[in-house]
Amino acid sequence: MRFVCLQENLKKDLNIAQNIIGRNLTLPILNNLLLQTEEGRLKISATNLEIGVSTWTSGKVEKDGAITCPARILASLVNNLPNKKVELEVKGSNLLIKCESFKTTIKGLPADDFPIIPKIKETPLMEVENGFFKDALNQVVGVTALSESRPEIAGVLFSFERNDLKLAATDSFRLAEKVIFSVSKKPDSKKPLIVPQRTAQELIRILGEREGKLKIILGHNQVLFDMGETQLVSRLIEGQYPDYQQIIPKSFNYQVGVERELLLNSVRVAGIFSSKVNNITLVLKKGQLEVLSNDADLGENRSQVAAEIKGGDLEVNFNYRYILDGLTNISSKKVFLGMNSESSPMVIRPAGEDDYLYIIMPIKAN
Repeated sequence: MRFVCLQENLKKDLNIAQNIIGRNLTLPILNNLLLQTEEGRLKISATNLEIGVSTWTSGKVEKDGAITCPARILASLVNNLPNKKVELEVKGSNLLIKCESFKTTIKGLPADDFPIIPKIKETPLMEVENGFFKDALNQVVGVTALSESRPEIAGVLFSFERNDLKLAATDSFRLAEKVIFSVSKKPDSKKPLIVPQRTAQELIRILGEREGKLKIILGHNQVLFDMGETQLVSRLIEGQYPDYQQIIPKSFNYQVGVERELLLNSVRVAGIFSSKVNNITLVLKKGQLEVLSNDADLGENRSQVAAEIKGGDLEVNFNYRYILDGLTNISSKKVFLGMNSESSPMVIRPAGEDDYLYIIMPIKAN
């Protein structure tokens, strides 16, 4: 193999591919990237057997071939080369790299030993703008469960309805749901997908590097996210996702309209004086929202936030970190808070919008 390209293009694609690789002692080949020429470009592939990434680098193919090389070493080297032409050449089991005054030899492994990354050639379920999808996925991915004792909630639920895509995630203490209205292509399959959290996080990272449209393609217990020059294929989580719709309140006894930034700052300050369980108290009074916290060793804090309140007085305890996460995921100037009692969940959503909601369970008072 002999391939010539610009350092900045190679650097970007190596960084995209190598991020999914961890240190694998039982299968050393998984620590490597597969480099192979394909249709006049260099294809760079990586896999951890759960997720596979392939990305294509434009350049000039002078001789076809393939090799695998340690991902960290290759990426670190190319990241530190000058932004000039880079020549890659395979000689035996070695990869020779030249860039101006730099000449490097990296020992590789045969390309035939690299695991096969599944190819999914089905019709796309739908297409959506990369940037828009990245922002939507980012609003829910942080709510997935960290423990895999309940694998069905250790991922993001993709639900298809008419021309809409609904993303949801929960860790059983909170829930986030984002609706992407009127994506192009009406999905043939209405079966929901559960995409692992790690896959969703990698997808967000890659989408930040790519413009254009994302195609979602379903295979047998696998899903392909096709971004044109980069593809990510992942296994799906098997199991039945909880019927979370039943916990979303349809009406509220207490309704609050408040400026997001003011509430965000008050909750941040209250968090400094929260107890070991991170609890703070929201107190609803006529025309005013109070945020309280106290810790026997640190002290106490009380702040007032101007708010429009319907429904009378109420006092509820919440984990302040969960409130911060919900408010951070919203970009609107004002937010709506909806509650029914001190023991029922609180809904946070952008004021006047219905495409995103965030639900938090309260902390029971001692």
